[in-house]
Amino acid sequence: MLEVTMYTTTTCPYCRKAKRLLDGKGIAYKEIDVRPLGVKNEMVSRSGRRTVPQIFFGNRLVGGFDDLAQLESEGGIDVVLSPRMAG
Repeated sequence: MLEVTMYTTTTCPYCRKAKRLLDGKGIAYKEIDVRPLGVKNEMVSRSGRRTVPQIFFGNRLVGGFDDLAQLESEGGIDVVLSPRMAG
C-alpha cells in the first residue's frame, strides 16, 4: 500500500475533516505539522500550494480536503491505495 502523507496544522478544520475521512476508512497516514520552521517550505516545494491540508498518496498529490472528498465520492481512494495499484 502507498504511504499516505498529510501536511496539517492543529487549528485547521479541513485538516480535521481529512483525518476523520481517512480514519473512518481505516487508512493510516503520516501527519506532518507545517508550523515548525521550514516544514511549510517543504510542503510548498512538494505541492506548489500554500494551504493545508495537502495530502499525498505516495508521491502523488491528491490535494486538499475537497479533492480527497471528491476522490472518495468517485470510489478512487480505494482504487489508488489498492495493493495492485501501489505495486
